[in-house]
Amino acid sequence: MNRRIFSHVVGVSLSLSLLAGFGSVRAADEAPDALIKRTSTEVLDAIKADKAIQSGDVSKVTALVDSKVMPHVNFTRMTAAAVGRNWRQATPEQQKRLQDEFKILLVRTYSGALIQVKDQTVSVKPLRAAPSDTEVQVRTEVLGRGDPVQLDYRMEKTATGWKIYDLNVLGIWLVETYRTQFAQEISAKGVDGLIAALAQRNQSNVTAKKS
Repeated sequence: MNRRIFSHVVGVSLSLSLLAGFGSVRAADEAPDALIKRTSTEVLDAIKADKAIQSGDVSKVTALVDSKVMPHVNFTRMTAAAVGRNWRQATPEQQKRLQDEFKILLVRTYSGALIQVKDQTVSVKPLRAAPSDTEVQVRTEVLGRGDPVQLDYRMEKTATGWKIYDLNVLGIWLVETYRTQFAQEISAKGVDGLIAALAQRNQSNVTAKKS
């Protein structure tokens, strides 16, 4: 894997992992930057103390991400943005299948990279936002061995607290990256073709881990 792409995968997986300790009641009342700062320390400490994760237990990490991380991401908005204008043309059933397959792809891809977390810490930059803003960008840096890794979150305020709908690692926005890939697949084979391609990739990931 290309070093930049690997850093991107690790960075995004780390960013998702930082959400794992969010408590729904407390999170609803916290400012977005305070939420990121608090949970960053809590979750990083938990990962470093978990010998199963350190030994490469991907199933345990996958369960952690699926149960603790995804509830704090606006996944419908993230999927719709990644699919782009074609999202509105998709049927409700196609939209559901796209969300399901995209979620599996992200969970399995980034769960595998979480075992790379060693001695990292996170520095949260001052938040540039007004108290009335309902969408903000929280800027952070992941500090550890080597150069700092830029890690930014696009977040929106909801009735149940702040939720992430896009991530930027090393200057690369997650949604934009997938939008380019998905547009090419849809152009060639339509929405059903994209769904099939995602399902095939997810199945290949499962097969690879069993072998």
